[in-house]
Amino acid sequence: MPGVISNSSPLINLAIIGRLSLLQVLYGKVLVPQAVWREVVEDAQGKRGAEDVERARTEGWIEVVTVRDSPLLPLLRRDLDDGEAEAIAWAIQEAADVILLDESDARDIAAFYALRKTGVVGILMRAKLQGHIASLREELEKLRTSAGFWIANELCQQALVAVGEQDASN
Repeated sequence: MPGVISNSSPLINLAIIGRLSLLQVLYGKVLVPQAVWREVVEDAQGKRGAEDVERARTEGWIEVVTVRDSPLLPLLRRDLDDGEAEAIAWAIQEAADVILLDESDARDIAAFYALRKTGVVGILMRAKLQGHIASLREELEKLRTSAGFWIANELCQQALVAVGEQDASN
């Protein structure tokens, strides 16, 4: 059952800036490992984003999946948190189309396993290019201010140039 599997960060940060629904628009269904569900919803009751993610599951476009036990899972857990480890293990086991990750350690390991990956900035770039958001700059600013999401200035500039919101010479 290939598809899109998400770690916690894209879910939480998109929910905080009111853009969680972009995942449904861009990917249809999003799969979430149990460890990610626990982190984002069960252990985060009352925190920003938890209710939106729970609502998306009720609406049927977020589905919680069980990651099969494998020798890979304990190895991944040596360097990653449970959610990242389960997301990467599931993506490998099920040949996911794409994995949604933001943390650099997790992205490096996903790259090692040749997984196609994107993060919240890539999701917002795709949404801008497809006309689902008016301004990438505004959404990146919301990420920084509302969600406290750290984005390197160089990455911001590259993203804005890539979607045509800034001249490459700036």
